[in-house]
Amino acid sequence: MYTATPPQVRRTGQSRAAYLMLWTFLLVNLIIVELMFANPSRPAYNTLTSVGRFFGLHLGFVMALQLMLIGRIPFLERRIGMDKLTNWHRWTGFAIFWLVVLHPTFVLLGYSQLEQISFFAEIPNLAKQMPVLLGMIAAGLVGVMAFTSVRMARRRMSYEAWHATHMVVYVMIVLSVIHQVYEGSAFASSTLTKAYWWGLWAFAIGSLLVNRLFVPLVRNARHRLRVVAVVPETDQAVSVYVGGDRLDRLRARPGQFFWWRFPGHNSWWQVNPWSLSAAPDGRTLRLTAKAIGSTSAGLRQLPVGTRVYVEGPYGALTTAGRTRENTLLIAGGIGITPIRALLEDPELTGDVVVLYRARTPADAVLIGELRNLVQDRGARLHLLTGRTTDGSQPFSPESLRGLVPDIADRDVYLCGPAAMATTVQRSLRALRVPTRQRHIEAFRLGA
Repeated sequence: MYTATPPQVRRTGQSRAAYLMLWTFLLVNLIIVELMFANPSRPAYNTLTSVGRFFGLHLGFVMALQLMLIGRIPFLERRIGMDKLTNWHRWTGFAIFWLVVLHPTFVLLGYSQLEQISFFAEIPNLAKQMPVLLGMIAAGLVGVMAFTSVRMARRRMSYEAWHATHMVVYVMIVLSVIHQVYEGSAFASSTLTKAYWWGLWAFAIGSLLVNRLFVPLVRNARHRLRVVAVVPETDQAVSVYVGGDRLDRLRARPGQFFWWRFPGHNSWWQVNPWSLSAAPDGRTLRLTAKAIGSTSAGLRQLPVGTRVYVEGPYGALTTAGRTRENTLLIAGGIGITPIRALLEDPELTGDVVVLYRARTPADAVLIGELRNLVQDRGARLHLLTGRTTDGSQPFSPESLRGLVPDIADRDVYLCGPAAMATTVQRSLRALRVPTRQRHIEAFRLGA
């Protein structure tokens, strides 16, 4: 039986601690950056170059922050979640883009005023200096990434193409570091400021290397993952069972996801984030994917024995964040996979309601398993199918309240497309479901 006091309440504080750490890091470092700008190693040539230096110093800091965000630091991933960190990543990317525009613009304006030549004539003039040229190339690469992240362009690209384009971020990092070594007068005023600046960048690059290279290499060498079975679920969906050594040491939880590669079957750069579609049992991991991109469509042809390379586990869509006794699980399309895994979690106690949105009953992936799990635990399942019209809004406040009258007293777990997640969150706010009770992962592109 479920005890009256939710045992996970203390874990909610972990999420708040992660947010507090992130905001404290941001504010403290911004204060330090402002102090560094106020005490440069040498004065600027004129006001315009001073403004350019201001934007350049902040650009360097924001880029270091972005490296930490794409470094998938487990402390943040498991407490804040991919969905919210992706929002941070997106807004930081916008800041980088505009700082990349403003920094060289004011520097060029300042030097063109100083040398009394036109703005455009100053571009090849400064490009003769190799560190400046490398900085210009880095700025161009940022522009490429910004363009491919615009919604209209992103819709026309497959996930694999989008991810491959964003691999240029590593080239941009190298070029920007070289540029800062030779042009970073704003943080060279003393040994202390130099130590701070390069310590910041060492931490950012170190986080990236440790969490995205060294730790995955060690884990994959230890567990020696292989495909043990490939099972078609529907005409469009397939489950892949992965076995290996001592998988219990991965400490994966229902609701989490891995970044999956299948070297030898696909190119190394092809990587996809797929959730576990069954609770990990220490012997196998299971993912279930829908044929959306070229990689997911090709999973049906995976030979048994194919090597598997993973990064993870990641994600905060777990029972570790529970605050209430009862739970509402909402899934859209293939977003059912982590929800189905959560139903096997022994920590998911109390009354459980599942809302599963699919275009048609035939599109409801894993529906047989879902019904069996719901029946075994005495939960309730609502399969929501059909077209969404003005008269049929399955996730409107009225519809949600009609299906789950006590929704405001439940933890709500949601996984589905971004548009659906936006609609549901709007309804949850209207129904006064507290933020701490919302646990959401939406399908968005992340680095």
